[in-house]
Amino acid sequence: MSARTEAKPDGYYGQGRPDLVARLPRPLGRVLDVGCGEGAAATALRAAGATWIAGIEVHPAAAERAASALDEVVTGAVEDVLHRLSGPFDTLLAYDVLEHLLDPAAVLRSLHTQAAAGARLHVSLPNARHWTLLRDLVWRGTFGYTEAGHRDETHVRWFTRSDAMTLLESSGWHVLRVDHGRLHPLSVLGSRLTGGLTTEFLVYQWSLLAVSQR
Repeated sequence: MSARTEAKPDGYYGQGRPDLVARLPRPLGRVLDVGCGEGAAATALRAAGATWIAGIEVHPAAAERAASALDEVVTGAVEDVLHRLSGPFDTLLAYDVLEHLLDPAAVLRSLHTQAAAGARLHVSLPNARHWTLLRDLVWRGTFGYTEAGHRDETHVRWFTRSDAMTLLESSGWHVLRVDHGRLHPLSVLGSRLTGGLTTEFLVYQWSLLAVSQR
């Protein structure tokens, strides 16, 4: 079940994520956006050729807004409403979702019930090894929860790159690729100077593309 149900800052449920959509293999076919928020990703998904977009959103107000942008929206926790969708789906998205779930492995396994043959899953999640977390723990004496962002107060799970890959693989999804967003110029320099050894401490968020093995 998701913990992302309380009031959040403006724009929290309205992120379009065109950077992530740009990394999706084509054709997209029928798309399921788990944790779709207000449906803002629909613009980039339709531009990329999505033929049908369904969404799941636990926050009622956001789901109501998403209904005007998507072809199909159900409101509730993923594990409770997944069966109500008109699948199967070729592309499944879980952008900034897994860290909000008490049992992300169970949800990932359940997604196979709505996955077409050879379906692809694309997830994104904050990097638990980002250097700012170590900074706050060691020098500031706090974990540093905030209303939104890397240490959103509604996050209940944390993943490193390795943790995320293990989670997907153990849930029946074979990881094809791991990506991250553009690094700050100083981070790029630091990564080069250390032969890539510091990269995992500089990446703010990971994205993983996987294919269903069922």
